[in-house]
Amino acid sequence: MVEVLSAGLFTTIQDLGRYKGLAWGVPLSGAMDQTSAGLANALLNNRKACAVLEMTLVGPKLRFHCDTEICLTGAALQGKINETKAVLLNQPTMVQSGDVLSFGKSLWGTRAYLAVKGGFQTEQVMQSYSMYAGITSEGNIEKGMLLPIQAFSEKNPPKKNSLKLNKAHFENSVLNVFPGPEFEYLSEGQKEKLLGRRFTISKNNNRMAYTLEELLENELTPIITSLVQPGTVQLTPAGNIIVLMRDAQTTGGYPRILQLSEQAMNQLSQKRTKDWVGFDMVDY
Repeated sequence: MVEVLSAGLFTTIQDLGRYKGLAWGVPLSGAMDQTSAGLANALLNNRKACAVLEMTLVGPKLRFHCDTEICLTGAALQGKINETKAVLLNQPTMVQSGDVLSFGKSLWGTRAYLAVKGGFQTEQVMQSYSMYAGITSEGNIEKGMLLPIQAFSEKNPPKKNSLKLNKAHFENSVLNVFPGPEFEYLSEGQKEKLLGRRFTISKNNNRMAYTLEELLENELTPIITSLVQPGTVQLTPAGNIIVLMRDAQTTGGYPRILQLSEQAMNQLSQKRTKDWVGFDMVDY
């Protein structure tokens, strides 16, 4: 069991996502940065679908009530065990019953991931552990929660897996995109502006969507409500550019002008307010 002593800024349990709910209009959810979340599980030899803790900018404080092995990936949240032992990124680490794991503010990146051996065993809905308000009983981690995990210890542990940090994952600001269904209806001037300039991430960014500060003149007519998915880039009547993220709705009525690649989604999730991004069109 893991006891939540403090919750951090916005901390949730996430996995690969709730694919079974899409047919009922349930958001996909899942880890915002699937690359970092998957790496944490891989370094512990967990299944890819094991649930992890997603931490945003400011991490929680956790007390472990059993021995286990952990791995921290993603943003640099300065993890420490009992305020003394640093937890290195991308390096499995043993913790003992009674140990307290705490975090500082992120030095770079936005979201960090904590995996435990065997994964977090919290509430499962529609074959997913991903937290989403209205679907799971809790929308995020709160102080006082007890998070079930499996006890794990090794008297003769094998050589630990580790991986060198890939800073390019956090530093790259040019996002690979594909044309959306309504991209062809943009004027040549609109296309040039969309693909040829930098955009600034506004303060309106979260697990549902990232809104960009700069406007793009919208000459398109509204569309009939149609399917959207994480990574869909919408253009509002006012010219706002909205990038849908993991907790986005499943349908929308704004023109879908671009679609981010999966890797671009992961990279965007590590950006902060006032960071810039650009779009680079790639072939299918």
